[in-house]
Amino acid sequence: MNYLHEIPVTDIEGIRIGQVENTGAGTGLTVLINENGMSAGLDVRGGGPASRESELLKPLAAAQVIHAIVLSGGSAFGLGAANGVMRYLEEHGVGFDVGVTKVPLVVQSDLFDLTVGDPFVRPDAAMGYEAARLAFEAPNYRDGNFGAGCGATVGKFGGMETCMKSGIGSYAIQIGGLQLAAVVAVNAIGDVYDWRTGQKAAGLLTPDKTGFRDTMELLTGSIDVVDNRFVENTTLGVIITNAQFSKSQLCKIAGMAHDGYARSIRPVHTSVDGDSIYAVSVGTVSADQDLVGSLAAEVMSEAILRAVFSAESAYGFPAAKDLKL
Repeated sequence: MNYLHEIPVTDIEGIRIGQVENTGAGTGLTVLINENGMSAGLDVRGGGPASRESELLKPLAAAQVIHAIVLSGGSAFGLGAANGVMRYLEEHGVGFDVGVTKVPLVVQSDLFDLTVGDPFVRPDAAMGYEAARLAFEAPNYRDGNFGAGCGATVGKFGGMETCMKSGIGSYAIQIGGLQLAAVVAVNAIGDVYDWRTGQKAAGLLTPDKTGFRDTMELLTGSIDVVDNRFVENTTLGVIITNAQFSKSQLCKIAGMAHDGYARSIRPVHTSVDGDSIYAVSVGTVSADQDLVGSLAAEVMSEAILRAVFSAESAYGFPAAKDLKL
């Protein structure tokens, strides 16, 4: 992408990001906040999502803005983390004015990390509150084993014994006055590939962990129906832009960003993934929707690579930077 100028994701004005993790338990969450309200869309293509308030982002829903997005571990158990984010925002006067108080509109999607550390410790309201506080007082976004990426793993077709450690990653670019970024927690059943070269970056390992196996090759080894496949996956992404778009346009941009998933993860969008992408507008720059959607797929692919290459080996799972293949 030589025609693009890379910037830190934290350079995009209008978005605050806070992260909290419980390293011992192998779980955490990432919250993205715009206290003035941001237009947002959502496209879910995995068959097993764990989510909250998704209906708000449908074009026919009355709400035109939301105030926060939570990406969390803990599977469905972690959905209560948004309560803490709401409490912090309400205390600080952020939300939709209903007369007696202000109601923050907070959406959430969770990934499955219960098989990584302690399955009975999940992100909760206290963690959500702390992440929101950090977003305002000490923004601390980092790629790697942080926030929602704390317990992320990839290449799980053969179970946890032969998977690899992943994490959360980001990539942001600027063209003139247009800024565009992706943040993604990569927790896929599939393998991750470098979208430029086609080389595998992380994924399913051989039993002795000295090489890769091809998940697609194993998947095509039999056409028999599998009734209880390893349902412990989900890649969660957010596209952030300072371009001004409506909710319906952002739903389309989120859908186009899924091409970034498809370029980088194989297989993807399966019945045992909850693959979801949000797209949010935090500015007023005028930009072409198709341009932004096409670039969203590219920045998402790059953010996926950043997620696996910034991850550290942990919980007995090797990371790409430490694996000598």
